Amino acid sequence: MKKFAAAFMLLMVFLVLESQCQKRPNILFAIADDMSHASAYGYNFLSTPNLDRVAEQGLRFNRMYTPSSKCAPSRAVLLTGRNPWQLEAAANHQPTWPVKFKSVVEVLGDNGYFTGFTGKGWSPGIRPKGRNLTGKVYNQLKVDSVPASKIHKYDYTENFKKFLSEKPDSIPFFFWYGCKEPHRGYEYKSGVRLGKSFDDLDFAPSFWGESDMVKHDILDYAVEVEYFDFHLGEILDHLKEEGELENTLIIVTSDNAMPFPRYKGHPHEFATRVPFVVSWEGQISNSGREVNEYCSFIDFAPTLLEVAQVSDKQSGMAKIEGNSLTDIFQNKASKRDYVLTGRERNDCVRKNGWSYPVRSLHKGDYVYMHNFEPDRWPCGEPETGYRDTDGSPTKSYTLSLGEGTEEFELCYGKRIQEELYNIREDPECLNNLIGDGKYIQLQNKMKKDLFIKLKEQRDPRMFDQGEVFDEYDFERRNKDYLELIDKVRAQQRNSNNK
Repeated sequence: MKKFAAAFMLLMVFLVLESQCQKRPNILFAIADDMSHASAYGYNFLSTPNLDRVAEQGLRFNRMYTPSSKCAPSRAVLLTGRNPWQLEAAANHQPTWPVKFKSVVEVLGDNGYFTGFTGKGWSPGIRPKGRNLTGKVYNQLKVDSVPASKIHKYDYTENFKKFLSEKPDSIPFFFWYGCKEPHRGYEYKSGVRLGKSFDDLDFAPSFWGESDMVKHDILDYAVEVEYFDFHLGEILDHLKEEGELENTLIIVTSDNAMPFPRYKGHPHEFATRVPFVVSWEGQISNSGREVNEYCSFIDFAPTLLEVAQVSDKQSGMAKIEGNSLTDIFQNKASKRDYVLTGRERNDCVRKNGWSYPVRSLHKGDYVYMHNFEPDRWPCGEPETGYRDTDGSPTKSYTLSLGEGTEEFELCYGKRIQEELYNIREDPECLNNLIGDGKYIQLQNKMKKDLFIKLKEQRDPRMFDQGEVFDEYDFERRNKDYLELIDKVRAQQRNSNNK
């Protein structure tokens, strides 16, 4: 009788555990590489029907920010729930990942999720040996052809299908669809070749000037955004065919801004705010809503932990700074009225490998930006080609306009220590309000509030220890680049001495 009772209890425990696994949702995370736009946000120069479908069935976030608009630090924030200045070396681009920080995907894997990714996971940088920060890689399968010649040939859809076919029954999955598009380079004039027209353009920042080169560049970028969306649709269709869609939380976003001058890598409002849409059948109140609260990538990890029913104690992660987004899913009142953003070392393009450190406070209609080293070049040393901005037709054109032109100075020139912009009236951040007496109180308050929050978060910049970000190791290719800088300078000195 005792054996029967023990067996019965064991069966009940198994059934309870199995039931919990079934209740926990699958998670599909789709992240584009360098995307600022989607048609769900009102743009007509590109079409993203699958991202739009997710928004229509769930939520469209209008104020979602990455705290650092560069691949590696942005993705590190997503994986840890901590701001860049709380991540030691991972605040930088192309770092060595600090061993002490567990990723939320590792935690999901430790707590019963089947995890994997295709395309680009956490990158670029050196991860700890033997650790998969975004799950098992699924990049084996390739496509025969792509719409434009510079698009990668990973078959994102078939790799996802392979992942799903290997998933054990009755356990949930987490999958990271890390499309490598629309990262550069692009096939020049592929947009027009594929049927786009200059008449389609309803996006043209004034600080890039007027040029057909720029217009082609934007349309070529649109082609690659649409490629990301195409595979998103194929993945969603396969989920539906497999009967997994209704129990899957879907999050679609981009790691940072488009790879154009004054966007990617920079701390401006438009460079740190990214598309972000979510759907989760039966779990989002009043679906189809727009979300206008200030939200940050630090909120991603705690959201996953909550929906996966993983407690802080179970996670073993370092203290998370963000807050779960489930209150927004449930349409509850929220007090999210600001976000913090910034940057440290992006590409290694200044003498000594120095960064261009910035911290910003976004609140209400304003953004306050504090440039800690205004004597340094935001886009890197001029003699090496402002390499902290990706090469492109748009870069070539704006550089050709020359020093002193508004376009050149806005894209590549030095900046004063403090910047303050009214985002509602000045979305391109052209009119710095610092020095205008009408805004002195607001300037002082926003700076004070920013520094208080940074001190609470133990930002080394607040304790005269900011040089630590310049001292962290970086990948060998950066060391090679520093040697190139020295060589270029030596050549220039020799030329000047002749």
